[in-house]
Amino acid sequence: MKDKRRKHPTHQSKQPSKQRNKHEAKRQPEQTEGQEADNFVFGHHASVEALQAGRGNKLFLLEDARGEKIEQLKQLAKAQSVPVKWVPKQKLDKLSDSGVHQGIVLGITPYEYLSLETLLDTISNTEAPFLLILDGLEDPHNFGSILRTADASGVSGVIIPKHRSVGITPVVTKASTGAVEYVPIARVTNLSQAIKHLKEAGYWVFGTDMQGTDYRQWKVSGPIALIIGNEGKGMSAGLKKDVDEMVTIPMTGHVQSLNASVAASLLMYEVLRKRSEL
Repeated sequence: MKDKRRKHPTHQSKQPSKQRNKHEAKRQPEQTEGQEADNFVFGHHASVEALQAGRGNKLFLLEDARGEKIEQLKQLAKAQSVPVKWVPKQKLDKLSDSGVHQGIVLGITPYEYLSLETLLDTISNTEAPFLLILDGLEDPHNFGSILRTADASGVSGVIIPKHRSVGITPVVTKASTGAVEYVPIARVTNLSQAIKHLKEAGYWVFGTDMQGTDYRQWKVSGPIALIIGNEGKGMSAGLKKDVDEMVTIPMTGHVQSLNASVAASLLMYEVLRKRSEL
């Protein structure tokens, strides 16, 4: 299939580089409504990753809890000078908003998103960066699942809107199994302006829809960004006008769409597959 993509300004890149967010760029703290409730993560994996990232400030453990995982957390907390408090299950239920906490809740510093400019600087040495743009995603489990797959498949970063979209919450962190500490996330006020900025930086921007290029014929060379739409409405009409090309996943069954995280995962791994061909 002939690649008819128009030329965007050249993107300067070197060798791939992937490190923890906190080592790569200075984040910009942002206060949000309900932030206090979001200053906890729960469950073993999410708590371990947050402690290792240096974001823990108080560890709550189920009274009388024992075992390898508990000992690991106690050692990590000690190494980070994070106080440990043994509490009853009711306290953990309250802190986790009745989530599946596994007897573990960690108080953390607020999540600090990157600006778009900082994200692009962070991945400037990455060869052929691949960004995800989440257009109004609302389900925290979907967001967490997407972050987990993004980390596993080598996505360079994620961009989300500031309004009408789920941010980093305890549920997202748990669903990502700690991947939130590894995938750079930028939050922007206007996705359309962000896409314009990406094009000026040399990115080719793809959307997802029922009509478009079969994803198996998708050209994924060079810097690219992929938009994943809202769970129910799909991509917003305004953003559809901004993309360079639409990509579609053919379906032969009775349902007309896939879950957002499933579709995103399939497309993320398609990029990895095409770029890793032997």
